[in-house]
Amino acid sequence: MQHNIITTDDGSHTLFVPELNEHYHSTNGAIQESNHVFIEAGFRHYLNQSGSDHQQHPQTEINILEIGFGTGLNAFLTLLEAKKRSIKVFYHSVELYPITIEEAQKLNYSELVKKPEHELSSRVPDDAFLKLHSSPWKKAVEITPSFTLLKQKYDFSKPEEFKSNRLFNLIYFDAFAPEKQPDMWIQEIFSKIYSLCDINAVFTTYCAKGVVRRMLQTAGFKMERLPGPPGKREILRGNVV
Repeated sequence: MQHNIITTDDGSHTLFVPELNEHYHSTNGAIQESNHVFIEAGFRHYLNQSGSDHQQHPQTEINILEIGFGTGLNAFLTLLEAKKRSIKVFYHSVELYPITIEEAQKLNYSELVKKPEHELSSRVPDDAFLKLHSSPWKKAVEITPSFTLLKQKYDFSKPEEFKSNRLFNLIYFDAFAPEKQPDMWIQEIFSKIYSLCDINAVFTTYCAKGVVRRMLQTAGFKMERLPGPPGKREILRGNVV
């Protein structure tokens, strides 16, 4: 697929796909959206939801499944947050149409988070973002001591064939929008994802459509609507209880 680089309202890049007439991230702010939907509503919520339990039984590693590696922005922000929290992450990301390393080199995420005013500026390992893209597929690679990445080139619209020897604590569902990629928003996919979840797992997605929420409920998730990032009224979060 052809990709054009677009600068969003928070200064961070996204990619535009003319073939789909779709952006990878919100044009209101790519980093802002990713941080809101996946880091704040997902990663931080998972760690904070059972504070007393985590103190009594500290979790040493979080297993994350991402549907849609895309630009690698969600993985990059998670890597930084894992370093900040001093917790290990195993990050299994599925993507059917990877962007090229040349395209990744043009994205400005590392540059922006290294600015002194950014809360994570002192925690950005050199070349971490590009390592996410240059690491081999189908192989678990330690990007930093706290972050291991397994990228898998796979068509998740065929969920019955997906296998993992891990149960996941956190799901980032970041496929293209239902009207652009309807085969990725079906009951079979959400039921498969639920079967891959550990107890107390958290599911997050930017999409708040009622039909998506109902499919996730049918799969077994306890769903809630949350305020969205700028430009979006609501997002969805699911919990395994």
